[in-house]
Amino acid sequence: MPRALANGLELEYDTFGDAANPPLVLVMGLGAQMVTWETGFCELIASRGFFVVRFDNRDIGLSAYLDELGAPDLAGISAGQASAPYLLSDLADDTVGLFDALGFAKAHVVGASMGGMVVQQLAIDHPDRLLSLTSIMSTTGDPTVGHTSPAALATLTRPPAATREEAIEQSIASYRTTGSPGYPATDEYLRFKAARGYDRAQHPMGTLRQAAAVVASGDRTEALRSLRLPTVVVHGDSDPMIDVSGGKATAAAIPDAELVVIPGMGHDLPEPLWPEIVGAIVRATSRSYQSGQK
Repeated sequence: MPRALANGLELEYDTFGDAANPPLVLVMGLGAQMVTWETGFCELIASRGFFVVRFDNRDIGLSAYLDELGAPDLAGISAGQASAPYLLSDLADDTVGLFDALGFAKAHVVGASMGGMVVQQLAIDHPDRLLSLTSIMSTTGDPTVGHTSPAALATLTRPPAATREEAIEQSIASYRTTGSPGYPATDEYLRFKAARGYDRAQHPMGTLRQAAAVVASGDRTEALRSLRLPTVVVHGDSDPMIDVSGGKATAAAIPDAELVVIPGMGHDLPEPLWPEIVGAIVRATSRSYQSGQK
C-alpha cells in the first residue's frame, strides 16, 4: 500500500474507485487501523460514485509512530495537570495534509468513533476544505453525553496482551462487549478480524497517546454550532462505548444536521447495516452538491 507525507508524517493509505470521482476520506477511531473500514464497505461507497481513501492515523497501524513523545499521563491530563503529546486538532491537520498530498482541494469526510471527533475538529479548523461531514458513533467532547459503560471501559483499560493468542482473545472479548447486539458477528469473523489486526501492526503506546488527545481536546459543542456544512450523524441505540446521547448532542449542535439512530447497532459497523450507513453518507454528499459546493 502507498504512503503519503502529510503534516510532516508518513501516513499509510489506500484507495477505492475512480480517481476522477469526488474524493471521500474515511477516518477511523481510537487504536483502530484503517482496515477496520472493511474493504466491502469501502467498495460500496466507491460504487456510489466516489474516490474513497482510508488511512492509518498517526501512531497506529503502518503510519508513523511518535514514540519519542513518551507515555501520556492520562490521570494528570484528566485533572488538567498535564499536557497531551498531541490533540485532535493535530490529527485533523494530518487529514488535511493527506488531502494536500493526494491533490484534493476539498473532500467529503466520514469519521467513526474518535474519527468522528477528528472530522468534527477538521470541520471547525478547516471548513473550506470539506464538502460534507458524516460523524458515526461519536460525540462532541461534552462530558455529560456519550458516556461509556463500565464493561466497555474495562476493554480500554486492561493491560496490553503478552502474546498473540492473548491479544486475539482480548480483541474477541472486546468485540463481544461493544459490538451490535442486533447484528452479532460470528466467532470465525471476530477471530479473523482480531488476527488480521494483530499481524498487521501492534502499537499500544500509540493508542494511549490517541486517548490522551481525546481527553485533552475538550468540548467542541459551541464551535460545532458555527458550522455550515451538510452533515449526517449516525449512531446505534445500543452503543456501550459511546452512548447514543453523544450522537444526539452532535446532531443538535450542528445546524441542519440529519440524525440517524439505528436500532440494535453498537460500536461497530455490521455488514447488514452497510447499505443504511452508506445511504446516510450519500445523503450528506448529495446535499453538498445541492447547496452549490464543488
